[in-house]
Amino acid sequence: MTEGIRINKFLSEAGVCSRREADRQIEEGNVTIDGQRAEMGSRVMPGQRVFFLGRPVQKEEEKILIALHKPKGIVCTAEKREKDNIVDFIHYPKRIYPVGRLDKDSSGLILMTNQGEIVNKMMRAGNMHEREYVVTVNKPLTEPFLRGLAGGVPLVELGVTTRKCQVKKLGKRKFMIVLTQGYNRQIRRMCEYFGYRVESLKRVRIMNILLGDLEEGAYRQVTEEEYRKLIRLLADSRNAPVIPQKGAEQWT
Repeated sequence: MTEGIRINKFLSEAGVCSRREADRQIEEGNVTIDGQRAEMGSRVMPGQRVFFLGRPVQKEEEKILIALHKPKGIVCTAEKREKDNIVDFIHYPKRIYPVGRLDKDSSGLILMTNQGEIVNKMMRAGNMHEREYVVTVNKPLTEPFLRGLAGGVPLVELGVTTRKCQVKKLGKRKFMIVLTQGYNRQIRRMCEYFGYRVESLKRVRIMNILLGDLEEGAYRQVTEEEYRKLIRLLADSRNAPVIPQKGAEQWT
């Protein structure tokens, strides 16, 4: 006898939204199964009809993975009540949602997809997947500052210390940093701890996918070669739903 599929996983695999967003929409009463309001943990059985925000949900067979150069000011959410939400900004003809987040004041690479399992594997901090950023601060870099960033920084207000990471000086006030976790405004908080203010922050890489020369506001399909390598990198990653850490704003 089949046990069906959990409703948040069903919505994620159908390309509607991430599991985390699905849980939020379920709590708000925006999901039904055969006309009945879904609850957290509800399961969808074969033949049942699911509606999300009043629209029927059908599983999208095409696997979509897009690289977008997000401009400053765009918010990485599928929430329609946010006027600057990334889904309306990209205006893609099929239902997709962002993999993690990049804060409103930052720019650079963000991935958009309809594949829930990829999202879960990529976003789990425990899977140690890299994201690379180029940062410009308000005053000249010093060796103690760069060593401090690389060695792990206490974020007192969040009650955590960041992992050791790669840091490389690129210019008088510019550096590269590679993270494997994503606390809320993590790089900005790390810099503030040492008395620096971030003036610009751009993400240039997510795992094996590079921003390259993609123009701000533009997007491209991830290539078959990039996709195959990404799947290989994710092969040993856990795909359980992300449990937000204190202060986490996944992939900020």
